[in-house]
Amino acid sequence: MRMLAEFFPEFSEMLDKMDELYAEKRSIDEKTYQFICFALSIKARSKPCVLKHFKGALEAGATVKELSYILALVMREAAGADDCWTHDVIGDWGEIIKGNVSCDCQK
Repeated sequence: MRMLAEFFPEFSEMLDKMDELYAEKRSIDEKTYQFICFALSIKARSKPCVLKHFKGALEAGATVKELSYILALVMREAAGADDCWTHDVIGDWGEIIKGNVSCDCQK
């Protein structure tokens, strides 16, 4: 965001306004909001956001046990999605072995 703030400040300002709108219109409680943001931050691999929302969830009344459950849930759901996606991609593995599937990545 630092580069955007410097070279495209209008975009950064709009994000700030969007954050204000979310806070104003939020229809879920703070703890639930922090849980969702914590989960999304883990999946996005954003260290600052994971720390921010871990702390925010604790401040909203969450326990470390609840946050551990969410961490495990994100890991499990990600593993399931990765498993399904990978099997879709290499589902014809026999044809790949035979050389009957081409890949644009080999140049």
